[in-house]
Amino acid sequence: MYSPLSHRTGAGAYARLGIETTVMSASPHQLITMLFEGAATAIGLARHYMAVGDIPAKSKAISKAIGIVEDGLKASLDAEAAGPEGAALVANLTELYDCVVQRLLYANLRNDPQWLDQAEELLENVASAWRSIGQTANA
Repeated sequence: MYSPLSHRTGAGAYARLGIETTVMSASPHQLITMLFEGAATAIGLARHYMAVGDIPAKSKAISKAIGIVEDGLKASLDAEAAGPEGAALVANLTELYDCVVQRLLYANLRNDPQWLDQAEELLENVASAWRSIGQTANA
């Protein structure tokens, strides 16, 4: 017989397997797109938890968004691979990601959704450009 705990664990394992399979088969472009989506989802969760007053869950969601930006998006920037022409772009993106992290920290400290809105808007500007590059490459 299945207990509720084993059902949740089994469903969670199945979901993780699906995510791992998607990640392993994704192109580098798709991986970055997934990072943008993950950050947006974490910011949306933070906004929800902020609205309902769940401070620990809000902080966890913001920490997840910060981790995605710092350890995913920002860490994937490579000034050497960009070459001299792309070095300025890498520098600009690095500053933008630092700005996003700063806004997420302010949102967490001040419990203010306007900072989440700003962080989300900054990320969406880059994410939409990134998605359009993928559409152009696939056309």
